[in-house]
Amino acid sequence: MPRTFTSLGEVEAALGEELGPTEPLVITQERINAFADSTGDHQWIHVDPERAASGPYGSTIAHGYLTLSLLPHFGQQLFALDFGTARINYGLNKVRFPAPVPVGSALRARATFADLQKSATGATLTTHYTVDLEGAAKPACVAEMLVVLVP
Repeated sequence: MPRTFTSLGEVEAALGEELGPTEPLVITQERINAFADSTGDHQWIHVDPERAASGPYGSTIAHGYLTLSLLPHFGQQLFALDFGTARINYGLNKVRFPAPVPVGSALRARATFADLQKSATGATLTTHYTVDLEGAAKPACVAEMLVVLVP
């Protein structure tokens, strides 16, 4: 169940607290193929299971940007911002993909509100995400997402 925040003050009070982890999400070949179709990135390491079986990872792997694109999915499991009129994606900082995500792997995410910059027109919230790969020493993705919170 996501943690609900009803004001900027509640978000500010939670700076530095870790939220999560989420429930596991298993990465299927169907999801990888759909992402490849959406982006036009049909590199064999992602979409050709037969060829990838003899490749460096022994199977197909998810696109790094597929893992990154799951942040909103994971975020809604971790928290709800029930205030203001809108939330606008402002961008990302420091995105890295330390470990490959083989097909069939399970991912879980954790998030920490890292910074809140208030302004006359709202606020910008920086959330640090870590997407963990079950059974791996390194995470699949670490990223900072910036969202503008409109009053």
